[in-house]
Amino acid sequence: MLHLLTLLSTAVLLLLVGTANASRSWEESYKKADSLVSQMSIEQKVNITSGTGMTGLCAGITGSTTNPDFAPLCLHDGPLGVRAADNITAGLSGITAAQSFDKIALRQRGVYMGKEFYGKGINVQLGPDVEVMRGPWAGRIFEAFGEDPYLSGVAGAETIMGIQSQKVIACVKHYILYNQNLNSSSSSVVADERSFHEVWAWPFARAMEAGAGSVMCSYNKINGTYGCENDESLNGLLKGEMNFQGFVMSDWFATHSTAKSANNGLDMSMPGGDMDTWFGANLTAAVNNGSVSEDRLTNMATRIVATYYKMGQDANFPRISINQANRTEAPFVDVQGDHAKLVRQMGAEAVVLLRNKNGILPLSKKLKKIAVVGSDAGPDPNGLNCGDNDLLYNGCNNGTLAMGWGSGSARFPYLVTPYDGIRAHAGKDLEVGHIFTNWDLDAATDLASDADVALVFASSDSGEAIASVDGNNGDRNNLTLWNNGDSLATVADANKNTIVVIHSVGPVLMPWIDHPNIKAIVWPGLPGQESGNSLADVLFGDVNPSGRLPYTIAKKASDYAAPLNPHATIDFSEKLLVGYKWFDAKNIDPLFEFGFGLSYTNFNYSNLKIETSDNEDKLVSATVTIKNTGDIAGTEVVQAYISFPESAGEPPKVLRGFEKVPLEKDGETTVAFEFEKLLLSIYDVEKAAWVVPSGEYILHVGASSRDIRQSMVFDIN
Repeated sequence: MLHLLTLLSTAVLLLLVGTANASRSWEESYKKADSLVSQMSIEQKVNITSGTGMTGLCAGITGSTTNPDFAPLCLHDGPLGVRAADNITAGLSGITAAQSFDKIALRQRGVYMGKEFYGKGINVQLGPDVEVMRGPWAGRIFEAFGEDPYLSGVAGAETIMGIQSQKVIACVKHYILYNQNLNSSSSSVVADERSFHEVWAWPFARAMEAGAGSVMCSYNKINGTYGCENDESLNGLLKGEMNFQGFVMSDWFATHSTAKSANNGLDMSMPGGDMDTWFGANLTAAVNNGSVSEDRLTNMATRIVATYYKMGQDANFPRISINQANRTEAPFVDVQGDHAKLVRQMGAEAVVLLRNKNGILPLSKKLKKIAVVGSDAGPDPNGLNCGDNDLLYNGCNNGTLAMGWGSGSARFPYLVTPYDGIRAHAGKDLEVGHIFTNWDLDAATDLASDADVALVFASSDSGEAIASVDGNNGDRNNLTLWNNGDSLATVADANKNTIVVIHSVGPVLMPWIDHPNIKAIVWPGLPGQESGNSLADVLFGDVNPSGRLPYTIAKKASDYAAPLNPHATIDFSEKLLVGYKWFDAKNIDPLFEFGFGLSYTNFNYSNLKIETSDNEDKLVSATVTIKNTGDIAGTEVVQAYISFPESAGEPPKVLRGFEKVPLEKDGETTVAFEFEKLLLSIYDVEKAAWVVPSGEYILHVGASSRDIRQSMVFDIN
């Protein structure tokens, strides 16, 4: 019998993260920090703000002090796990975690990552990445949570609260407008003030509300000024409007000045050492010659120390047990626990079912033979982790793809391939043939021709520009499938029951989609080490798929608003129309819209009701009834979109809520949404404030941005 693979209950989750509620307040933390920093000399305060180079145990290590004593802080990658380390968990990438649309699962993911970073003695986890995806070519989109600011804000906040519940400082990145590797260290991004607030800063603001301890400023210039010395974005918006209490660190080598950076909001320069000398001795000299005041230096050091106290790192914090310079010399500390179970569960929950003609999935137990075709179904012939080459930062795509490359990657302790997972699920009576190549189409066709079902696997990879893979210097050169994947899809000529499975960092083009023999398309994303098990759980019906797309998959590349831009100045000319909002406003039909995903069952929406009030914390409340009308248990992702009054100048509709709802067969429940002031506001540039426009709004509730099931008008005067 098909059943749901459920995650832990909210009650259990609260027990897991209970330490978050026991942490010090910022006020108390600053008092302790003031007391310590007031005893420090100029040189000691500078030590705290400066990295010590890249040859140490961690990606970055700050200086330390004696009399008074303050230990060095270990800062280390990355947003999905502990990079360049063993005995850790290589879990879902951020973009795939977002596919779950599950707040509880996102929090749990943060919790287990926090536990692992804590166990390895790492003070600061360099993640999560909450930058909104502007275009699908950008190499680092897999680190973050997709194209919608609201979804990114929720996912980022839940991740941060999970990480910091384990006494690890979360470093939110990359602040801000960092949307491509191409010329990222020299280009200047221009964005109007309204879209800056409503789109690009939105998830960072939610991260600040979640109590993020650190923010990493980005490589690019913002309206002509480097992000790590930009007074308007750092002091004005982040530390001013958002009331950020923690410290700002530079991305590695993103500091370009001493006095200008320090005065305009940078608190810590990384990595320091001989290759990055803007802080250290140069900062000491700047304070001594008056170009940086000692008060500002004191504030920089105090912010860092206060964050350390805020997370409770002054009480028995573990010793560093990683060694990025020589991984094999690191002490043996196993932090994996039973985290693989969560990775498998969340990986299955995140699978997006894009097509399922004739109910071909879940796979029937009456099948006699399955053909598994494609290099993406099997192991890397060079060995795990690109042949165990740490210098590649996972920069290869030779076997199955389960994460992108760069500092946002981690080492696989093992990797369950799709073939492994399918073979384990199939049992002894179901033959599973395989061929792990994309180039011998004749052999692939022969294998598929006498199978009941053919599963064709393909992928598309990307990463950080520290490595180039198959000619892709971080960003993707195009949106086609890699390794001859599009040609491989012609295996469907030989099998009328072909299922295409795609592991990808983001959207791809599907020129083969109209082939009549392609009955199903499955989108697992980047599921991490349990990839094959998570997929097989869905294919064989142990888990009813409930993943949803966190981005739009277009019919053709030219449908997207924002291709890579090689110019020195990059104008975000689409303004508010990012992602699905562009497609809606321009009346472009997507191939698969934002929020889309199928289930093995069906759901009915009814009885939408709305109430308005004068309470700013709950201006509008809504309820809708959801019923499982299918034959099996399943989980629906109920999405709430708002259309603003026409005078507001907003996109046609914007996501402002979602809830994940498990229901047994014939089960029914009421889903509630509450919309506080901010969710119904626009940023008024003239007033420099968030305001609620007066007029007629429409609440749309549905299963995706295009599959709206119930709508209702309400007025705010």
